[in-house]
Formats: sequence, structure tokens, C-alpha cells
Amino acid sequence: MADQLGAQEVVLRLDGITKRFGALTANDAVSFSLHRGEVVALLGENGAGKTTLMNILFGHYTADEGTVELFGQPLPPGNPRAALAAGVGMVHQHFTLADNLSVLENILLGTRPLWSFGFDRASARARIVQLARDFGLSVVPEHRVGNLSVGERQRVEILKALYRDARILILDEPTAVLTPQETDALFVTLRKMVAKGLSVVFISHKLHEVMAISSRVVVLRHGKLAGEVATGQTDRHKLAELMVGSEVKSPELRASTPGPALLTLSQISTPDHGNAPGLKAANLALHAGQITGLAGVSGNGQAALADLIAGLERPVSGDMALHGEAPAHWSPRAAMDAGIARIPEDRHKTGTIADFTLTENAILESYSQAPFSRRGWMNWRAARDFAEQVITRYDVRCPGPDTRIRLLSGGNMQKLILGRAMEPGPKVILANQPVRGLDIGAISFVHGQLLAARDRGAAILLMSEDLDEVMALSDVIQVIYEGRLSPPFSRGSMTAAQLGQWMAGGGFDGDAHAA
Repeated sequence: MADQLGAQEVVLRLDGITKRFGALTANDAVSFSLHRGEVVALLGENGAGKTTLMNILFGHYTADEGTVELFGQPLPPGNPRAALAAGVGMVHQHFTLADNLSVLENILLGTRPLWSFGFDRASARARIVQLARDFGLSVVPEHRVGNLSVGERQRVEILKALYRDARILILDEPTAVLTPQETDALFVTLRKMVAKGLSVVFISHKLHEVMAISSRVVVLRHGKLAGEVATGQTDRHKLAELMVGSEVKSPELRASTPGPALLTLSQISTPDHGNAPGLKAANLALHAGQITGLAGVSGNGQAALADLIAGLERPVSGDMALHGEAPAHWSPRAAMDAGIARIPEDRHKTGTIADFTLTENAILESYSQAPFSRRGWMNWRAARDFAEQVITRYDVRCPGPDTRIRLLSGGNMQKLILGRAMEPGPKVILANQPVRGLDIGAISFVHGQLLAARDRGAAILLMSEDLDEVMALSDVIQVIYEGRLSPPFSRGSMTAAQLGQWMAGGGFDGDAHAA
């Protein structure tokens, strides 16, 4: 941390910030400050107004009321260029990089024309290399961004901000798509930044990370400031209560009583797609009344397995059976007709259509079926009733079913997708990263819904990069590595360290036991 004298200098002050979107008040007279060399965590439930507040600071939105000061000077509203010039850098939850350009070109993009006469690319490259060395952000400037891992892309985003001489860095859910190892590396970088006098606003739902990296916590609830506390004077339990407004209880875990296998894969292989591996002679059995957890480092074939079960991919070899019979034709429609529901990994790209309303998104995968369609005509009353049912039962915080879904927070989008999948009472549930980006209250709710579906007899495949989540919820666990699946391990039979060895490929060496 910076010295105490430096930490007293106020670098950012938000005073009485209010922002409304129609009838929805996203921020209601919010005020807080940030000091030099300090990490302030901004906490709150999904839809509490955290991202809106930071978008006002960065100039993407204009506040209806209130002011923003940077280094003692008023910040012109609604002007991202002014925020950048004043030293504000923002790393969004969903990265804003051009996949077809190199690391170097992405970092320089927007600073000046990339191919202008007299531009000294060698000096720019040298500066980027030096910044990467100073802050532990290992990158190769010539590498194409489209070929980078998620963790590497995040380093590029941070270097973009540092290259522009950012003195205040806003990180919006920076660990939502990172492995534990990548998160640890990020925290090492943040501590180096703070030691050099940078100030950080850290937006997260993960309370253990907030406790580990922040010096102070600001909590929003329903758009209002609910509290502010020094990290050393609180704990995760108190922060959760402050976020939600009441005690957060985890769902009760009970032993399962598995039934017959509803979906089986036997020696299934699928094609590779570029750098993304397909399945390699994989065996899997999803039983009624059982949660099968899939553990693995991102990019080891999870996408291929999810696409296969959802009907988006067909096997090139091996056998697949649903309810004991091989499907005659495999497609997304065949998967839905067989009672398979999916919670997709990416709620923005494959889970929703941004400019559709909540009603339209609620029936995206069932619009051609009763009661939403009859003889080729849409029954919009039934569709709206279904959307309202999902909104109510799954606590989707929004102005109403006619709201365009792009106006919702990521967590509220996720709850609509969850309700869309769960309400019809599916037989098989593909839950792919179901709580990514959710707050602690919403996580508890989603886990409770998955356990309730299991107890009703659904077969669930839980795909998560959070090993703690997999170990807590799963009745059996399998590990995926380079497209291969381990044998199933019953709950409690493997430690996190042992599963970690399989995730790194160690259990597959020799492959005497791997399926």
C-alpha cells in the first residue's frame, strides 16, 4: 500500500449521483471518495447500480443529478475523452478488444492513427514491454488478440489503461472469467499498481476476493449507498448482510437418490475447431436425480461438450443415447424436444438478443410451441404472462416484461435465462457457468433451484470453472482435460488438490483410468 500521507489525498469524489432510466432509478444520491494508493471495493447485488455509477464516472452516461471531481477538478459530464485525459482507465467485464489486431495495435488503438507517417512503433513497443515488466503483465506485443486466453486478454486491457497514463483504474468484475491462478496473478499486479500510487475501484461479487485485495468497501443496495466500512473491520458474513439487507442462507445439501441414466455418451468424439479441442472418446452418464459436476480449466473441451448436449454439434464417432435410445437426428430442436434445457455460458452472445424485450427473450427457445404459438400465430398474451411469471419467481429486477433486455444488469439477465430454462420442468439441464457474475444472494438462489430440480428427478450437468462450486453442489464429479473426461468421482472422495492434479492433466498420464 502507499504511505499513509499519500493515501489521504482524495483523487476522486462523487457527490449525490442520481441516474434514472425511465421509471427505474439506477443510482439514488450516491456519494463516495477514493484516495491515492487505495483499493476501494464496490459491492452490491445484481442491478444495485454499480456499473451505472462507474459508467457515469467514465463518461458513458450523464448523471441526472450530482457531480464528479477528479484530483480536485470537476469532470465534464458524458465525456469519455475528458475522463481518459484526467487519468481514468476502465476495464469492462466484457472486454473491448479487436480480435484481428495484435496486442500492440489494440493498446495503441485510439491514441493516434496506427499507420500514420512518422509514428515510432518501436518506441511504443518498448514502452509497452517496460510497462508489462514493471507490473507483471506478461504479453507478447506481436501476438494476435484472437488467439489469447481470457487472462491474457485482461492483461492487454489493463496495459491499454496504463499506456494512457491512468491514475485511477476501474475494474468491473475483473475475475468473473479468470481461473484461480489468473486471479492470483491479477492481485499481484494490483498490489504493484497500488504501491506505485495508482488508485483502484474494484467491482466484484466475490467476497473472499474483496477481503483479500481492498482496503475499504462501499456497498450499494437498490441504487442507494447502504454502507461504507474498512475491510479490516468487517468480514464476509457482515458484507453479505449489508449487500442483501438480510442474512444470506446457503441451500441445504442432501444426499441424492439417483435414478436411471437419461443421457449417456459412450466413446464420443467431436471435431476440433481451431484451437478449441473437441471431445476425445468421452464417456458420460447423466442420471435422474443427480448433479454431475464438470471441473476443468477453461478451453479444455467444455464448449464441445456443451454444444453436443445442446444439439449444436454432432459426434464424429461413438454412441449417444437419450432415455436409452439413440436419437435419429440430432439438432437444437431435437434436444429441446427431448426435454433438454440449457443455461448457456455467454448470456450476451448465445443466451439473449440484446434489442429484444424480456418477453421475447423469455420464449426464444419455445416460441413455436404451445401455448405461445397456435397454427402459426403467436399468442403474445401467453408469452407476456410467462415472462411475468419468470420475473416474479426469479426476482428479475426490471421495469417490466416490455423492457429491452440490454438495459438489465448481467445478473438479472442470468436470472431470466435461468427461469426460462427451469420453468418448463426439463428432464435434463445443462447448467454452463450458471452463477458467473452473480451476487451472493443470487448465487444461493440459483444453487437452490438446481438442487430443487435435482430432487424433482432432473439430471443436471453443472459446468463451472469454480472448483469450490463444483465440489459443493455435485453428487459426482468428472474432470475434463484436452477433450478427455476422467472417470466419475463421488462427492467427498477427492480433495481440491487431487482434482487440481487431474485438471492439470496429471491424472490422465498413462491414462490407465481415464475414460
